[in-house]
Amino acid sequence: MSEKYKVIDSSIPTFITLTFVDWLDLLTRSKYTEILDKSLKYCQANKGLKVHCFVYMTNHIHLIVSSDDKEINEIVRDFKKFTNKRFVEQMKEAGESRRIWMLNKFAYKAQSTSRAEQYKIWKDGFHPVILDSPKKIMQRFNYIHNNPVKAGFVYHQRDWRNSSYRVYEEDSNLHCNIKIDRLF
Repeated sequence: MSEKYKVIDSSIPTFITLTFVDWLDLLTRSKYTEILDKSLKYCQANKGLKVHCFVYMTNHIHLIVSSDDKEINEIVRDFKKFTNKRFVEQMKEAGESRRIWMLNKFAYKAQSTSRAEQYKIWKDGFHPVILDSPKKIMQRFNYIHNNPVKAGFVYHQRDWRNSSYRVYEEDSNLHCNIKIDRLF
């Protein structure tokens, strides 16, 4: 990974995007978003990850994160490696109608890289953007929460279930599976 795409100071809120290979719509089923929730919670409890804002779209996720304990690069690497394995395990269970197609696609992608094992689900990298000013924070915060509206999935940000929008709107973590470390 080049210096251009590394997080230099993990304590500063950073916008990141994690994308599935070929922009595959994996997150159309709640069993996959639950894997993300559990994995982010683990990173919060055990790796010092602070999640300030997030949205899960069908084929990618956006987050604003920081960490006082570990490097974001390391946390994201471990998160992607773990969720890759959990997604594959979930796909292999009964009830996934796209199982053969998805596993073949992810196996093919794994063959094209020396770093992947048997299946490659995530694209390489996460192109971090350091949010070192209030203007940058607001721009990315609004971008994240407007993503489902812009994609035409919902009419209002509060209606997208897999987002931190309602935490900020209601000043409560009640409707969110992930603890949000508020930016403001």
